[in-house]
Amino acid sequence: MIQATRLVVEGTIHAPVAKVWKAWNTPSNIMQWNTPDPSWHTASSENDLRAGGKFKNRMEAKDGSFGFDFEGTYDKVELHKEIAYTMSDGRKATTLFTEQDGKTQIATTFDAETENDPEFQKQGWQAILNNFVNYIESFNQ
Repeated sequence: MIQATRLVVEGTIHAPVAKVWKAWNTPSNIMQWNTPDPSWHTASSENDLRAGGKFKNRMEAKDGSFGFDFEGTYDKVELHKEIAYTMSDGRKATTLFTEQDGKTQIATTFDAETENDPEFQKQGWQAILNNFVNYIESFNQ
């Protein structure tokens, strides 16, 4: 079996973990920030946040040229601390939330897929995380 390449993206949000957690997991919020760049959007989001629960985010190019479902099943959910899941293609991901001094650090570790260059994948996931940070911080002005 080929060992999957593990990649990590990180961000720091100037907001308490409870606020960050809610925005990370609420479908109406997910649809606002879950995009790697302005030419994409999340058209729909479903989230059953519990071990064994499923999630599905429909990501589409705004021009209608391409779209896909990003979906999986939660393996572990620890309130305000950790979310681990298995994507529909069998890859794994874990997101850790750490609050300190009114800021929340998010770190997501994920298995790279084999079709695209790992650095390209990391840039995409980091762009989405950066968009999330900007989304949350826009409310803290």
